[in-house]
Amino acid sequence: MAINEQMLKSIIEDVLKEMTGATAAPVASKAAAAGKVKLTAIGDAKQGTASDEVIIALAPAFAESQTETITGIPHDKVLKELIAGIEEEGMKARVVKIYRTSDVAFCGHDAAQLSGSGIAIGIQSKGTCLIHQKDLFPLSNLELFSQAPLIDLETYRAIGKNAAKYAKGESPNPVPVKNDQMARPKYQAFAALLHIKETQHVVQGKKPVEQQVAFI
Repeated sequence: MAINEQMLKSIIEDVLKEMTGATAAPVASKAAAAGKVKLTAIGDAKQGTASDEVIIALAPAFAESQTETITGIPHDKVLKELIAGIEEEGMKARVVKIYRTSDVAFCGHDAAQLSGSGIAIGIQSKGTCLIHQKDLFPLSNLELFSQAPLIDLETYRAIGKNAAKYAKGESPNPVPVKNDQMARPKYQAFAALLHIKETQHVVQGKKPVEQQVAFI
């Protein structure tokens, strides 16, 4: 999906509204635009005890104030593929939302600490993603997918599968990562704006919240 002037203008207007305290568009209307997934908070996320679970940790704005990745992939489709990949390996997905940070490394690390298997996937609204393990340092990880513009639905499914394999104690081959030297300069400004938007929804000190996921 090409980045056009109107899209950038809309993102910049949203960011400026949020930074100046103006009223943002209702979350419900933006969620309705995605129209395919509903997240319902069901309380603080508890320490997992099941060794067959993999947590998917969503950054604060995921599927709420933002509803698609940097290339326009709807969040419901991303979440479906991650869950499907986990389940294909015979494991179970648990979804939590991280509020204290918008950094994908810390989202994944926080969730890995809660995961019964010690494995978690962290994902930002713009699509940046990683697989984390509880005994690693926050800025270390098992696999990192930093170039969100190059991640497609097939890759998200493969990420889910690999996370499940790590949870089973396997050592899978890393998910192949596409490389495009032009992706970073092309999307850099847009990515920064999306990250600013996400960071506006950070709530310092708030615990991870477990989410009930309904695809509609």
